[in-house]
Amino acid sequence: MIERKIKVGLQCGLQAQGATEFVKRASSFSSEINIIKKNRFVAGKSILDVMCLAVRKGEDVILIADGNDEQDAIEDLTNFLCFSGVKIELKRK
Repeated sequence: MIERKIKVGLQCGLQAQGATEFVKRASSFSSEINIIKKNRFVAGKSILDVMCLAVRKGEDVILIADGNDEQDAIEDLTNFLCFSGVKIELKRK
């Protein structure tokens, strides 16, 4: 399992378009993908869950990937979310 805390750099955050693209990318990996925002934990492959987080540009979230392709998943999703943001930390559990 890999966790990465990031500051979201997407201009639109994870609203409709951003959430749709995030879920599309997350679903392309076999690993389980989750997002945490302010102690709220949601499935990263669920469009409703991701949109309900209402993540805005500049907010911190924690991405979690667990599975065979977790490293690739974390890198791809981080690059997407941090388009103009900053990676904060990586923890391997």
